[in-house]
Amino acid sequence: MALYTHHLPAWKRREVEEIKADAGRYALIGLVDMYGIPAAQLQQIRRNLRGSAKLKMTRNTLIENAFTELGGEITSLAAHLSGHSALIFTNDNPFKLFKQLEKTKTKMSAKPGEKAPEDIVVAKGPTSFKPGPIVGELQQAGIPAAIEAGKVKIRETKTVVKKGDAISPKQADVLAKLGIKPMDVGLILQAAYFEGSLYEPSVLAIDEDLIYSQITLASQQAFNLSVNAVIPTLETAAPIIVRAVREARGLAIEASIYEKDVIDGIIGKAHRESAALQNMVGGS
Repeated sequence: MALYTHHLPAWKRREVEEIKADAGRYALIGLVDMYGIPAAQLQQIRRNLRGSAKLKMTRNTLIENAFTELGGEITSLAAHLSGHSALIFTNDNPFKLFKQLEKTKTKMSAKPGEKAPEDIVVAKGPTSFKPGPIVGELQQAGIPAAIEAGKVKIRETKTVVKKGDAISPKQADVLAKLGIKPMDVGLILQAAYFEGSLYEPSVLAIDEDLIYSQITLASQQAFNLSVNAVIPTLETAAPIIVRAVREARGLAIEASIYEKDVIDGIIGKAHRESAALQNMVGGS
C-alpha cells in the first residue's frame, strides 16, 4: 500500500500530510479506540481535551500510509489500529495522557451482548417500583424480588453478571431500569509513540497511591537501617549523633563514670536507689 501513497487522490493526500505534520508538531502521537462512544459524549471529550490534546478521526488506511511515510519506530503503531481507531496528538508524556483519558470515561447503561467489565452486583433493599410486571422482570433476570409495604423489594444482594460474561437483553433492560450503569465509556488509549519508544496501556496503568506508599515505606526502612547500622548520610548524621550521645550518657550513668555532663544523672540514680532501699528497710 505504501508504494502507492504518492498517487492518492488529493483529499487523501492532504489527510496523510496533515497526520505527518501533526506528528512533527507534537511530542506524542497515539491511537485511541472510540468504539461505542455516543456523539454527545464525544463532543464533551473534545472539549475536555481542548488545549492539551488534539483528536483526529480519519481512515485507518490513511493513518497507516502516514506511519509508513514517517518511517522508523513509529510504524509499529500501525499494529494497534482497529476498526474504531482515531489519532491523538499531545505534548504531554504518555503517563499523563493515559491518566487524562481515564478521567474522560463515564458510566453508561449496558447494551445486550456487551461483556461485564466487573462483577455486576444488585444490592438488596427497597426500590422505587410499585407492584407490577417489574417483579417478574427482575426474577427473570436472576434478581430475587418481592412486594413489601406496597413497594418492590430486592430480597438479597445478587451478582447478576460475572466479570467477562455477556449481558443478556433481560439483564440489560432490568439494570437500566434500576439505574445501574456498569459500562465505562470513553477514549481508550491503544498505544502511544513518545520520544522514540512505543508505550502500551499495560505499562501506563499505574496506581500512583500504591507506588507512593511503597516509596515512603522504602525511604523509612532505609533511614532506619542507616541509623541502626551507623551509616552516616546527610539525612541520618544528626539522628546517629543524638542516639550515640544518649547511649553514651546512659552507659556513663550506669557505670558511675564521673563526668560533669553526667554527674546529675549519677546523683539522681543514687537518690532513686537510696529511696528504694529505705522503702525496703522500712517495710521490713
